[in-house]
Amino acid sequence: MENKLCNVCGRDGYRNPAVTVDAVVLRKGPNGGEVLLIKRGPFPIEWEGKWAFPGGFVDYGESPEVAVIRELKEETGLNGQNPVSLAILGEPNRDPRKHCIGLFYIVDVDPEHEPIAGDDAVDAEWVNLDSINSDNIAGDHIEIIGLLNDMLNE
Repeated sequence: MENKLCNVCGRDGYRNPAVTVDAVVLRKGPNGGEVLLIKRGPFPIEWEGKWAFPGGFVDYGESPEVAVIRELKEETGLNGQNPVSLAILGEPNRDPRKHCIGLFYIVDVDPEHEPIAGDDAVDAEWVNLDSINSDNIAGDHIEIIGLLNDMLNE
């Protein structure tokens, strides 16, 4: 079966989900484990003012590993390295904008560096893991917080 492409845009006409990446960055803080999070701006409205992992959409022609390092830099100003796959979340309704498959990577940064919010983040901070709950974090990112808590308590 031949794949027909649009003569104008070159797209193939299939309805495919988008791919997102999120950087999961941990450090030991004065009161226990901390995770690097950004506070979301007004889009999408459902997540406005909530914490989320720094991340975003993978650009066409970009690998997920390169995308997660780029998004981390854009949203926090921190330079990341050594992305290692942690989890994949793909429930079709997990994102109010469209069907997105989220790839979560543990990423190393210098734990002494303080983040500076950029791009579409209104804040970026090291946040104590114990202070995160389903009311103050965006979407299904609470599943990753639960995974991290399980890993740290093993």
